[in-house]
Amino acid sequence: MKTSTLRHLVLFTLLAVVAIVGLAAAQSATVPMAGDVVAARQRLMRLNAASAADAQAKLKAGNIEAIAVNAEVIAINAGHIPFLFPKGSDTQASYAKPEVWEKQAEFEAAAKNMETWAEKLRDTAKSKDAAATEAIMKEFGAKTCGTCHTPFRRPKN
Repeated sequence: MKTSTLRHLVLFTLLAVVAIVGLAAAQSATVPMAGDVVAARQRLMRLNAASAADAQAKLKAGNIEAIAVNAEVIAINAGHIPFLFPKGSDTQASYAKPEVWEKQAEFEAAAKNMETWAEKLRDTAKSKDAAATEAIMKEFGAKTCGTCHTPFRRPKN
């Protein structure tokens, strides 16, 4: 994929995420349209998964510096995760456990952890240090997604 096309795709994606987050933040405490928030957060998580998969492909191809774009997307998304889980959005369509709201500080810390790891990956990839980038990538899923999905997400049936 051309660099300019990738940049346009990333820009479009980031704008979409900002719009989604704006809508989520505008929801009231009772979330009368919780299904919309659930769909928005599921889209954001799919975007994170696609970004992580693309980063893995770039790592295998030796395109270390290009991983920075994927890491930046994940870092930005991670900062929005807590806003996409307002109280009352635990619908049947959601895989969120009640612990999201019962242990909200821990949930927010897990999202912040993802942001921190993604920023570290971004910075390391930008430095073109293949060994350091690969070391972070080996632990990335377990140290980011895993620290949130294990305590706060029900398994899909």
